[in-house]
Amino acid sequence: MPGETDKPVSLRQDLIWRLEAAGFAVLIGLLRLMGVERASAFGGGLLRWLGPKTGTHRTVIRNLRIAFPEMTPEAREQLARDSWEQTGRTFAETAVMDQLTPDSGRVEIVGLERLHAIRDSGRPVVFVSGHLACFEVMPAAILGAGVPCQITYRAANNPYVDAQIRKARARYGVKLFAPKGGDGARELLAGMARGESVALMNDQKFSEGPEAIFFGQPVNAAPGPTRLALKFGTVLQPLSVTRLPGVRFRLTVHEPIEPNQTGNRTEDIARGVQAITTFVEERVREHPVDWFWVHKRWPDRVYASLDPGGTSVDRR
Repeated sequence: MPGETDKPVSLRQDLIWRLEAAGFAVLIGLLRLMGVERASAFGGGLLRWLGPKTGTHRTVIRNLRIAFPEMTPEAREQLARDSWEQTGRTFAETAVMDQLTPDSGRVEIVGLERLHAIRDSGRPVVFVSGHLACFEVMPAAILGAGVPCQITYRAANNPYVDAQIRKARARYGVKLFAPKGGDGARELLAGMARGESVALMNDQKFSEGPEAIFFGQPVNAAPGPTRLALKFGTVLQPLSVTRLPGVRFRLTVHEPIEPNQTGNRTEDIARGVQAITTFVEERVREHPVDWFWVHKRWPDRVYASLDPGGTSVDRR
């Protein structure tokens, strides 16, 4: 808790954190009482109504303009509202994730034999994916298949809420790890040296990373997954999740990506980053409603090109 490893916090801040954590606990408790179906529907309905009223809705629409310039404004607005509902469902479902594991019957896995082969090999891989549908299904499936794996996440600012999140995810076997020093954390390296795989999301902005092309426009992406794969001579193992009717999901274990080993480390990393970025784009194009459109993915100059006076990427 606060003060154990971090700088001391004021009594006022500690009280605020405790009140926030109490409210969070009540919300999670209510969602769990609702059960899977009603909790998912509640979260979806809430954000479908609330999301378009927020300032973030503008980011969602701008992202859709960049990704789908041929789409009509009306179609973008519909897709934006549908994606808000999916996002709301995903957040609500985190409260009942222990009931959304493969053993629950709500998750079908395509390519399960690949997870079993990784488990049986005793060698680590680098799992990669994006924020697709209920993305917590992925760590549940990895661990459920018996693959020893470090699941990375960003720790909540509120340490009491963070403790609740850790406890909830422990219900379905996730031992969380929060990188402290970027993508080269010592703990990740030590884990892979022990034969543990790692799972990393690689679809958010990382300004210090190499440039890749995403929906025809430049983005910067974290090189960490590719660096790890190169260092340990292993593969990048892509996963994706698709939402199905009835609060069900399809998890696909795709063909692994073999990183280039040309001796030119900079170019090899850049190719790996592009391969992951292309994989994510292909999945988003297949099921655009499932992606986390609220994130500001592209650099400022791409968004600036949408504004009057810029060189617009929007052909409408």
